[in-house]
Parts: sequence; C-alpha cells; structure tokens
Amino acid sequence: MTTQTDIAPLAADLRIAVGELIRRLRSENLFPLTQTWVLGRLDREGAASVSDLAQALRVRPQSMAQTIGDLEAEGMVARNPDPNDRRRALVSLTPAGRARIEEDRAVREGWLVKALEELPEADRETVERAVGILSRLAAADV
Repeated sequence: MTTQTDIAPLAADLRIAVGELIRRLRSENLFPLTQTWVLGRLDREGAASVSDLAQALRVRPQSMAQTIGDLEAEGMVARNPDPNDRRRALVSLTPAGRARIEEDRAVREGWLVKALEELPEADRETVERAVGILSRLAAADV
C-alpha cells in the first residue's frame, strides 16, 4: 500500500517536471505571456469583462486593464457593451487577435510535436496515457 510519505517524492518530481515543461513552452511564446493568456482564454471561452479576466488570471483589475488596453491598441481585442448590463464592457477577440493566438499556438505546439517525434513510440504512448491522468489530477478537488 502506498503511503503519503511514499507519494511526496513523486509529487515533488512531478511539480519539477511540469514546471520545466511549462517554462520551455513559455520560452516558445511569440508574445508577452499575459497577452497570450488573455487571447487564449477569449478564444476558448468567449467574451469576458476585464474584471472577470483579472480574477481568472489572479491579477489586479488595473493590470488587466493595461493589458487589454495594449491589446486593443494593437487591434487584437475589442470592447463592446455587455448586452445584459450596459454599464459593463465585454472584451472579445478580433480576427487579428484570433490569427495572433493561432500563430502563437502553432509555434509552441510545433516545438512540442518535434520533441514528441524524437521519443520512441512506447514513450509517446505513455505520454498519451499521462495526458489523461494529468488532466484528471489538475481537476482534482481535494
């Protein structure tokens, strides 16, 4: 039977390995990380308010407002009145913003595809199984 003490070294190794992978993927980003995150979130989840984006990223609303302002100035996002509450604005992707996030994803995924191609088939199959396990682990509510 596995005990919590047996699991602690595994948890530490997993944290380190995931951290290294995240740092490597971030180094492949074409754009500032916060902008990439905002564009990706808007692409995946649709329009959101500045305060909702700030809360999701765990940054101050003022910082998120600056990021949105920068993206808006570059034509990557647009603000429109919230149809349910005219006092709020919703931020949404523009076609240029969608193209930018798709380009960024292609670069990051391109590196990952090449790295995965270098693995033996058995290791790729193990990674495929691990992706599902890691997704369940990330969603664990413990």
